[in-house]
Parts: sequence; structure tokens; C-alpha cells
Amino acid sequence: MPPKSKQAKKGAAANPPANDTAKPKPETPNWPPMQPLVPASDLYLTDLLPDQIITIPHFWTTTLCKTYVNFLASLALTTTPGKPKKGDAVRVNDRFQIDDPLFAERLWSGTALKELVTHPVIDGEALGEAAKRKLWGGDVLGLNSNIRIYRYSAGQFFDQHYDDANNISFPSSTSSSPIPARTTWTLLLYLTSPATGCQGGETVFYPDAPSRREAAPEPVVAELEVGMALLHRHGKDCLLHEGKEVTQGEKWVIRSDLCVRR
Repeated sequence: MPPKSKQAKKGAAANPPANDTAKPKPETPNWPPMQPLVPASDLYLTDLLPDQIITIPHFWTTTLCKTYVNFLASLALTTTPGKPKKGDAVRVNDRFQIDDPLFAERLWSGTALKELVTHPVIDGEALGEAAKRKLWGGDVLGLNSNIRIYRYSAGQFFDQHYDDANNISFPSSTSSSPIPARTTWTLLLYLTSPATGCQGGETVFYPDAPSRREAAPEPVVAELEVGMALLHRHGKDCLLHEGKEVTQGEKWVIRSDLCVRR
């Protein structure tokens, strides 16, 4: 496959550039409680593509997803520009973005996510410390406080792109000084699916060809499932991927990133 810079556009940065900070910051939402939840003992990690894409089916309950869709619809969403910045992929959706360390911590520690990531058992196989660090890219700290909410209505999509990795300052629970960190995996939490009337909107990944002489493997399709969490590598290890056009209903997604110590 040609170099990523030649092959496809990049997605929006996980953390906005400095010139975006001049815009008025939205008020922190009064997020609904994350209840009811499924205990970690009833959840599992599964490989959609080994070492690249991992899913957690039923991570959030249908009831909780419905509660959040109703709440998120009340936020002041912004429609993405029809003409993207140079180098960015075409994306047509409505979004809300907030820096909220407390919500990130709730989504990490207040759910089963922390237990599943820090003590990973993938398709029934428990990972040791070395394998865990190799998988996640280092010592996991938690989730990026940059929370993004995406709504895709009929006709909206996210063209083929790569997700960038970012260096960030991660809040410390034991010190006033933040921890130098970087993002390694994208987290997508799907709140809607065909069961809620959403058609289309699948996330499709395009694995690299093993060599120039060999054909690329078939695309890997992540179908929408209510309450499913999906983790995929980003940065230099990111696969080319896209969010297919929604043809009916609405696709709602909560986005963050897995952070490791630098």
C-alpha cells in the first residue's frame, strides 16, 4: 500500500489545534447517570481483526443507549463544514466536542471498560503483562478527556481516512502535575443500529496488502450494534477506514481514545 499520506486523508485531530481554543467553549453537559450497566463478568473482548480491531458487544445496555440518545439530541451539535481543511477527509455529520476529564473517568472506571482493558481476555485467552503492553502500546492510563459526540443522519458519512495519534497531558489522581501521555487506540461506542431504525453507517476497515505482489485482504466490516464498543489502533498502525453513508434513521456515536504513559 502507498504511504498513508498518499493513500487517504486523515481524520480530525483527537485534540483540537491551538487556534481552535479561541472559540467559546461549550458548557459541560449534565450527563445522565451511566445506569444500568452490564458487569465486567458478563462482558468480553473479541477480535474483529487480530491485533487491530477489538469489540465489546453489549458494553452498554439498550436502555442506557436510549437514555443517552435522547439526552445527546438536546446538545448544541455543529454540522461539519462541507469543504474540509486541506489534508482532512470529507466528513458530513453533526458533532459536539467537550474536554471533560470527569466524564472520561466515569466512562473508564465507572463502567467495565477499565477491568476489560487492564486485565484483557480476548476470545477466551488471557494476556500477560508483556502481551498487554504490546497490544495497547504501553501502560494504559485511561481515556482521553476530549469527548466527541457524532450524529450521522440520512445522507451523512465519513470518507476513507486514518486516525492520528496525539500527545496529551493526562490528569493525575495523585499529583497536581499531569502525566505525559499519548493516544494509541480509538474508542467508538455505538448507541444506535438497525434495531433502532438506523440503516447503513457501518465502519469499514481496509487491511493492507501483505506485499506489493499480493492482493489486499477483504475489507473488515463492523456492523452497528446498540451498545457495542469498538477499539481500533490509530496513529502509525491505523488501518484505512470509513464510516459508510447512513441511508435511514440516525447513527449516534460517543468517541474517545485509549491513553498510555509516554
